[in-house]
Amino acid sequence: MAKAVATVCDMVTSYGCGADLCWKGLFSGITAIRPIERFSTQNMQTSNAATIPGLKINKDETLVMQMLNPLLSKISADIPHDTFVILATTNGEIEFLQRYVYGEENSAKESLPDCLLEKIMLIAGTYGKGMVVSSACASSSIAASMAASMVRNKDHDCVLVVGCDCVSEFVTAGFSSLMALDADKAKPFDKNRQGLSLGEAAGYVLIMSEERAFIEKRTVIGEIAGWGMTNDSNHITGPSRDGSGLYRAILKALKSAGVSGKKIGAISAHGTGTVYNDSMEIKAIKKVFCERALPVYSVKGGIGHTLGAAGLLEIIISFRTLDKQVTPPTVNLCNIDEEAFGWVSPYPQPFESSFTLSTNSGFGGVNSALILKR
Repeated sequence: MAKAVATVCDMVTSYGCGADLCWKGLFSGITAIRPIERFSTQNMQTSNAATIPGLKINKDETLVMQMLNPLLSKISADIPHDTFVILATTNGEIEFLQRYVYGEENSAKESLPDCLLEKIMLIAGTYGKGMVVSSACASSSIAASMAASMVRNKDHDCVLVVGCDCVSEFVTAGFSSLMALDADKAKPFDKNRQGLSLGEAAGYVLIMSEERAFIEKRTVIGEIAGWGMTNDSNHITGPSRDGSGLYRAILKALKSAGVSGKKIGAISAHGTGTVYNDSMEIKAIKKVFCERALPVYSVKGGIGHTLGAAGLLEIIISFRTLDKQVTPPTVNLCNIDEEAFGWVSPYPQPFESSFTLSTNSGFGGVNSALILKR
């Protein structure tokens, strides 16, 4: 059975371009959630989001392509031509649809994720096949699971996973209508949390078989050792209150990796800052690890909820935590909720382990869990 290893990865977030800037930003404890300037928020639930400095709405290039072009162009030479490409996104180039609604475009077809996938494959220089995964906020963690599964089953020995989403008027209005946004800034696992803060980002991970990585003399960042997916079938937007779906996903991931819960050293939580998500997530984690308090953190107080890109960014950060053997602080956490007390912290948390867990959940009741190995 082939091992699926990550060889190249990077991201652009509201902290700036590069995983290093995101890592440093999180450890600074200063949030990158700031006032939105690209559209009016007069009728929105909040005026804040984690937007990337320098991105502007224009007709020449969408916000998503402004993120992806520089990110992928600089590594296109390192991507094999036969690479299978998986795009993970919830909204893709949503601006095309917005322009159509406002009567500025004759067609909305360019907003289809398939079109974005073709652009990504062109930039990356691949001539193989590709696919789109759009499974709400668990999109890119599920895409990474599928990529690892393809490698393990020897369907493909090289898969590029790309995750991306932008802060748009359409998405902000949608979450406002659900009353799901924090009027100020997201505060994951805080007893005064009121909702999420939207963010935008793009990232990629090149996943290969360990054998091909060795032959091509690639630097291995880490291994995607196991994965699990479930669905609550609970509510179109709300998770199961008892965390049963996520609990089962974590157990499936541990079984897939062939390790026990005792091997896990830290947990990258979905941690959106919404009342029910954070609560159900801690319940699921406690049920699996039986009150053995582990370092748990969320990056969303720093970079916001980046939707389809979220899981992929958290994988990259998780590999960094395994390398450094320390978790980032949970930014904006001031008053730890009683359920999460002893697990999450506003400070970095050291640990000693070769394994970490990354969890994600999304609308429609979807849950994803990944076991990552140093």
